[in-house]
Amino acid sequence: MQAIMETLFDIVYLISVITIGIVMIRESEGNHQYRLFGWMAVVLGAGDAFHLIPRAWALCTTGLENYTVSLGLGKWITSVTMTVFYVLLYYVWRLRYQIKGQNGLTATVYGLAAARILLCMMPQNQWLSAGAPYSWGIYRNIPFVLLGLLIIVLFYRSAREHGDKAFRWMWLPITMSFGFYIPVVLWADRIPLIGMLMIPKTCAYVWTVLIGYFAMRKRIKQRGK
Repeated sequence: MQAIMETLFDIVYLISVITIGIVMIRESEGNHQYRLFGWMAVVLGAGDAFHLIPRAWALCTTGLENYTVSLGLGKWITSVTMTVFYVLLYYVWRLRYQIKGQNGLTATVYGLAAARILLCMMPQNQWLSAGAPYSWGIYRNIPFVLLGLLIIVLFYRSAREHGDKAFRWMWLPITMSFGFYIPVVLWADRIPLIGMLMIPKTCAYVWTVLIGYFAMRKRIKQRGK
């Protein structure tokens, strides 16, 4: 039952976010913000596919323990693409609120992203091993969480300052995604049931993508009047 339900959920998720991303790219009508948002959604879905597709295959065949290498490689790739996702989201923020300058802030974003990717690339992670060390799961997520917190604050403050109704809740699904993700990093190895929090985490990312999509659709309708 778990294999069927989880696989169906993953299929719906991947098809949804990638499709929405492609639609946003094609219908952005020259708006760089929404085109970038579309690419962000595609990166999200494509990156997660490297982990979710092998996982679904493993669940539906001989079990996760027989696909350690493919699952580890997928998790490795997803860790990098999720970092890229947040860098793109930072540029969505800059475009939406017409942010100029602030080179220090941009350097911080790139610094945290680079630290995250560098830590993910370290051989000590042992991605392709069944006994990946718990400590490195913590290390590589420290700059990732800091990057996420920074994006949350930026969207929360800017949406309030500009009275941006379309993006007024953007900070919330990002907050929720990290709220569900952190317990998985900390305790899922000891309490496997906590891994189920990845489902609401995924739903939070879908919400993030839908916020951008609905904002774009509203803009298109207003231009058509």
